[in-house]
Formats: sequence, C-alpha cells, structure tokens
Amino acid sequence: MPNLTRIAAGALIVLAVLLGVFAWSLSRKPAVQPQTTVAQATFPVVVAARALPAGKPITVDALRVESLPINPNGAFADPSQLAGRVPVSDIGVQSPVLEGQLSSGLAEGVEQGERAIAVRVDESNAVGNRLRPGNFVDVFFTLKRDSNGGINNGAEIDRSQARLLLSKVRVLAFGTATPSADTANDATGMVRTAVLAVPVADIDKLTLAEGAGRLVFALRNPKDAEVMEASAFAMPAGVLKIAASAPAGVASQDSTRAAAGLALNELSGSTGETANVTRAVASPHAAAPVARVAARASGSTEGIEVIRGGRTETVAR
Repeated sequence: MPNLTRIAAGALIVLAVLLGVFAWSLSRKPAVQPQTTVAQATFPVVVAARALPAGKPITVDALRVESLPINPNGAFADPSQLAGRVPVSDIGVQSPVLEGQLSSGLAEGVEQGERAIAVRVDESNAVGNRLRPGNFVDVFFTLKRDSNGGINNGAEIDRSQARLLLSKVRVLAFGTATPSADTANDATGMVRTAVLAVPVADIDKLTLAEGAGRLVFALRNPKDAEVMEASAFAMPAGVLKIAASAPAGVASQDSTRAAAGLALNELSGSTGETANVTRAVASPHAAAPVARVAARASGSTEGIEVIRGGRTETVAR
C-alpha cells in the first residue's frame, strides 16, 4: 500500500512538472490578434467614357458610372442629369464630370435660336416692377415724330405711333432676380434692366425700337397662346442686301436676316420718300414740284412742253 501511495505521488509530481513546462511554453509565444477586415466605402460617380470637348452638348452614351473611393464635390450619380449640358472646358477620359465644369446661369435658360438681351426698364414700363423671371410679356413700343420734321432734316418717320413689337417674350432676369436666385427687388423703382430671351431675327427690331423710342412691357398669362402673326407683314428690305447668289436656304436663316439689318422707317412702316413728299406738299414754303413733262411734235419743230404750277412753256430740244 505504501508503494502505491509513493507511485501516485510521483506521478502527480511528474504531471505537475509537465503542466508547468507547457504553461511556460505558452507564455513564450506571442499573442495572436484576431484579424478583422474593413470594407472600403465606394461611391457611384459619373465619369467621361470619352473626351468631352468644350462647347458641345454632352450625350448620355459619352458617360458611364464608376464606383470610386471618393465622392467629389459637384459630382453626379445619374448620367441622365447631364444630357444636353455643355462643358465650359475640355473633360478628359475617365475624369469625373463636375457641376463646376459645366455651363450654368442665364445661358442655360436661352433656347436654340434665341439670344439673351438686356433692355432698360423702370417702374412705369415694367408693370410697376412686378415682373419675375419666367414671366411672359408682350413688348410694345412708341415712336414720336419730330415736331420739326421735314424734307430737309432727314426725319425718318412721318407720324407718331405705338404698337406691338414682339409677343410672348420670356423674361430671364429682372433686376437682381434670376431663375436660380429669385431675390426680391427694391419696389421703389431701383430696377434698371430686364433680360429677355429674344429670337435672333427680332433683336434688330428690339434694339432699334429701344434706341429710337420707348418700350413698354405688358404682362400676360403664360397659358395664353395668342401671338402676333409674322406672316401677315411684308419682309423688310434690310439695311444690307443679301446677295442673289447666296446658297439656297441662307437668306431665310435668322442670323442672316439679322445681319441684313433694319432701318427705322421700315420698322415704323414709313417710306422716307413718300413721307417727305407728303410734308413737302403740305408746307407753304416748299417749292412747287413739276406736275408734268410732255414731248410734242409740231410740224418739223420738236420741243418739250414743261408745266410748272399754272404756267406752260415749251423748250427746244
């Protein structure tokens, strides 16, 4: 029995030594840190699939969406938001398309065939300064004949008049108010300009009427579709003549017609010659015009009969 006790004690001692050695070996090994994987965040960003030149509208097929680790300020996530937008500088392939690289402001509100033009306004001709960007107006103008007008001073119109010049013109800006920044203007009459979207063929009329007369804006309901029928009026001759050899279709282009120009007597419906003759006849100081010149033959003598006022005389020829 004592032998068994000594054997058991020895076995326990050996086991304790082995456990101590094992514990010591474990303490000598470095601690294993748990491995954690952090997924990197990505953002959908529209980039150029091919080079986008400045000044040309962007098409959807020139764009694609890529996942980038950054989301640049002004970036887009949907290519459809960029359809038709125009870069102000060249955009390279694979470059993100940003808002700051695109044309913006009033230029985006000007439709094809239109031009933005500023005209002078005040409270009395701009609906009491109550116009807002996006309104539609009819533009009337007044021309006042020079009270001293006559055949010798080059008067261009024969009568004062007021009439419709342009119908349903869109207001792009009024004073400091624009579609993107609709700020309140001073209601005491501090507004000085309005920016209108005008067809390029009508800019001659607008600038000439503003310089020679006075414009008045009449606010209209945007649902009202009635406009002036341009085909009811004869096409003015223009200050410059379009060459007869111009290629087919060129003479009808709005820019070409605008370049031909417009004279004030054509805008007012007057003809300088007719107006001057009318005033000359009405003036008591004007010389009497030649009423009739006739040629006659009497026997072998030929002459010209000239009738001035109530006198008749024959001169040899």
